[in-house]
Amino acid sequence: MRNFILTTTFLLAGAGAAMADDIIKVETNKSVAEALDALEAAVGNAGATVFARVDHAAGAEKVGTSIPPNQVLIFGNPALGTPAMQIDARAGLFLPLKVQAYEDANGQVWLAYEDPKETMDDLDDVENAPVIEKMRGALAKLTAAAAQ
Repeated sequence: MRNFILTTTFLLAGAGAAMADDIIKVETNKSVAEALDALEAAVGNAGATVFARVDHAAGAEKVGTSIPPNQVLIFGNPALGTPAMQIDARAGLFLPLKVQAYEDANGQVWLAYEDPKETMDDLDDVENAPVIEKMRGALAKLTAAAAQ
């Protein structure tokens, strides 16, 4: 059943979605910066709060190294996070949510995030709570919108 739900989520998120273990990837033709800009706008339009944007490639440059473009957006919405932490306070270890935009070795840009159901599967009853499906849906919609 879990695989059916994940497959359905990916189909709804767009044809460019892929999964490896618990990491969900959404393909985009945008640059890393453009994809994160679009994600940041979608997050704001959804009423969530952006807490930080981390540019890993810029960090690598500061230490005299280079990596392909790679950024992470950290964001959340207390309407989703609070219920998870009410079930198990340790859910706060995995919140707020994060989405990474990165360029792979072939130059393809991806939006990637960890499936919240998998992330929180060791917590007391959180993975089966309705809020997890809401988080999954929100991440799928936000990344699909950003990838367009």
